[in-house]
Amino acid sequence: MVLLHIGAFQFDLDGHRTTPWHSLEPRTRVLCAGLMVLAIAFTPNGHWWTWAAYGLAIVALVWLSRVTWPVLLKRVAIEFSFIATVLLGTLFNPGGEVVWQWGWFKITSLGLTILGSVASKALLCLLLLNFLTLTTPIPALLQSLVQLRVPPLLVAILASMYRYIGVLVDEFAAMRQAASSRNLAVSSRRRQRSVMGNMFGALFIRTYERGERVHQAMLARGYSGLPSVRDLPQGGIKDTVALTAIALITLSGQALYWPHLLSK
Repeated sequence: MVLLHIGAFQFDLDGHRTTPWHSLEPRTRVLCAGLMVLAIAFTPNGHWWTWAAYGLAIVALVWLSRVTWPVLLKRVAIEFSFIATVLLGTLFNPGGEVVWQWGWFKITSLGLTILGSVASKALLCLLLLNFLTLTTPIPALLQSLVQLRVPPLLVAILASMYRYIGVLVDEFAAMRQAASSRNLAVSSRRRQRSVMGNMFGALFIRTYERGERVHQAMLARGYSGLPSVRDLPQGGIKDTVALTAIALITLSGQALYWPHLLSK
């Protein structure tokens, strides 16, 4: 289970490498990722060559940045497994030719196109965003969002979520150690499920109470509910070149299906 390994979880695992991507300012990395995500999301359904071009660009960027591939793929797989349950509903979209039918269940060519398109968008966006969080320290990422005029309240919510994960990890580690000391691993499967269910309920209560204490401690130290703004280094020529290259890649990908639209 994923929660059994949550104690070893770290967001910016590859945030201190020396590569051209890491030499860019955090704000530039956020802008590059944002441009790619927008281009991927706004591509119409069924334009596979455009997503293939974006996928090759993302894979090349990940390879040049020397990211830990097993960690990146594991995170994408876990997140995509939750999205996949929602995506299955698009498979039964009415319209197009019927490919398979069983009673009132119908899989059509339009449903397959929509499913493949949405899955491609989700997979590429997850790969890109996980790559961003793996290579960029979270405090620098939050400060970049503030400098990019993201609503301060939204940034404050993200910052609180990030800090609260640490509280969750500490509480779960203590509960897991207590369960291990009581020989949970050698008990029956039914007993394990019962104990895990009780652990999740107790975890919610304990983290809620501890979260309140953490919030009171933050208020006592002058926390106003909004993130503090500090100056980050300004971008140089490398940042300009990177943004220009990403913009050209996104425009080139969009240009792959423009002739098809003009011919209609």
